[in-house]
Amino acid sequence: MIGIVLVGVGSFIGGVLRYGLSSWIYKALDKPWFPYGTLAVNVSGCLVIGVLAGLAEARSFFDAELRLFVFVGILGGFTTFSAFALETFYLARETQGMAALTNIGLQMILGLLSVWLGHLLGHAIGR
Repeated sequence: MIGIVLVGVGSFIGGVLRYGLSSWIYKALDKPWFPYGTLAVNVSGCLVIGVLAGLAEARSFFDAELRLFVFVGILGGFTTFSAFALETFYLARETQGMAALTNIGLQMILGLLSVWLGHLLGHAIGR
């Protein structure tokens, strides 16, 4: 039960941070044509998860509960792209290049196809 609470609270914090950063960038750039807010969230989330994963490996910095709160909760709420990037990095680092490329391809292709299918279903249901 504690794991659910840690992930839930962390997700709330991460979601609020994502909304705040993305909104700030959108306003600061005066409604840009490109989703710079999402890009900033994804890149900064990847940087933070990389730094924290490196600390976790180098110094055994995170126990299981703190890892749930920070990695799954806060960073998962902030951007799931960071988790995808870290998992792909681990696959590539462990010389599983084909698995890393497969992960990239499947995540992108299936993700985009799912959005397209969901969009079609939404329109069909909404008629």
